[in-house]
Amino acid sequence: MIEHQVRVFGSGEQVARSAELAWKLAEVAADPVAAPDDVTEMVINRVIDNAGVAAASLGRGPVVAARDQALRHAPAPGRAGATVFGLPARVRVSPEWAAWANGVAVRELDFHDTYLAADYSHPGDNIPPILAVAQQLGLGGRELVRAIVTGYEIQVALVRGICLHAHRIDHIAHLGPSAAAGIGTLLGLPVETIYQAIGQALHTTTTTRQSRKGTISSWKAYAPAFAGKIAIEAVDRALRGQGAPAPVYEGADGVIARLLDGPDAAHVVSLPAAGEARRGILDTYTKEHSAEYQSQALIDLARRLGPAIGDLARVTSIVLHTSHHTHAVIGSGSGDPQKYDPRATRETLDHSIPYIFAVALQDGDWHHERSYAPARASRPDTIELWQRITTVEDPDWTRRYHSSDPAEKAFGGRVVVTRTDGSTLIDEIAVADAHPLGARPFGRAEYLAKFRRLAGSVLPAEEQDRFLEVATRLPELRPDELAGLTLTPAPPLTASGTDGIF
Repeated sequence: MIEHQVRVFGSGEQVARSAELAWKLAEVAADPVAAPDDVTEMVINRVIDNAGVAAASLGRGPVVAARDQALRHAPAPGRAGATVFGLPARVRVSPEWAAWANGVAVRELDFHDTYLAADYSHPGDNIPPILAVAQQLGLGGRELVRAIVTGYEIQVALVRGICLHAHRIDHIAHLGPSAAAGIGTLLGLPVETIYQAIGQALHTTTTTRQSRKGTISSWKAYAPAFAGKIAIEAVDRALRGQGAPAPVYEGADGVIARLLDGPDAAHVVSLPAAGEARRGILDTYTKEHSAEYQSQALIDLARRLGPAIGDLARVTSIVLHTSHHTHAVIGSGSGDPQKYDPRATRETLDHSIPYIFAVALQDGDWHHERSYAPARASRPDTIELWQRITTVEDPDWTRRYHSSDPAEKAFGGRVVVTRTDGSTLIDEIAVADAHPLGARPFGRAEYLAKFRRLAGSVLPAEEQDRFLEVATRLPELRPDELAGLTLTPAPPLTASGTDGIF
């Protein structure tokens, strides 16, 4: 790996393009490196993971609306078009709209993979736009695998090196460039073209974090799909010879100087050298539970603690000692009263560790639908317990959150339960059970089981079998087989009748 120093350039400073971060990202994307076998296997796992969570969300309002929008946009004459989850494979739409609809389906339940470092990310969000372009242009599985590997590699590198959330910038600002880079790899584009696409994608996907604070709406699911859609459009413009603002990261009025750390900022972004294998996907991890990743380990701890605590009515307080990110984003340190509101949206409850911990304690489980139901959130005993749960930042858990040592890096915390008689119960957990270093790490069998569990009530068994047979042959798929990477219920879904401009 090469550690690239990223700094702001002065207005009159003459700097070669090769010194710009966008150019260095484009060089990684243009490097024709084969995917190692273990990386290819993980790509297959994540394609399966995305599909399972998408299947479970097909009937939800945001997904229905996005699918309806996609159906209004037919592919251009002479192009194959791309498939949309929920529709028959013969139904094709323009690729940017397929990426939009499928991206919302994948993201709606907040249930696919994650990578946390200096910033947050869900790198599986790269897959829908890259797949849509592959289907549109008749490419095969080998090209698709390499492209997805690039998307993950670029996103992981940016998330490690550049913090967005501290400046209240949404993490899709790392997704636009990574998806554009992945599409560049897919199409075998030269560095110059990918560079322009990355610059356009970054410039147009830099938005604020209000999408994840206060009253959180369906836009939380739409935001990554928007970035994927914009990435496709950025690559299309770059292919037509159209350029981007430059230097987009380092310019005197660029993203770093004006939206992030200011004109004196310096970042380090580590990228693979020419010819070096791209292994970033192996540092990412999926979710066993449908909730913000920083709650995964704490859900597992709650399930373990519930029987030990016994009568929850005798609990006077529960304090979660955890990292700054967990405390400030999904904990009481956020200052968001909505995190304690039983009338809050599902998206808001998904980002409330006090709520999540209370329900997991009471139920000994977590479910992507039942745990968020309005009736579940408004139970009086749940509300009482919920109000007694707070978070505090522990510097050591913050340090472990940011550790570069995989054996030390942690996303959990220490829980102190105080009872009415003054006794306390203390326990802690470092990583989720499903984490690669957890009690029950996910392998292919667990990805398949998660897919079956989520798709079982939506797709016939034959359709599940068909999809999994295609997905597990991913690197061997011919262009005419790539359309099989979709999901069709019986009977297939159609437009729901939601109305809009389109």
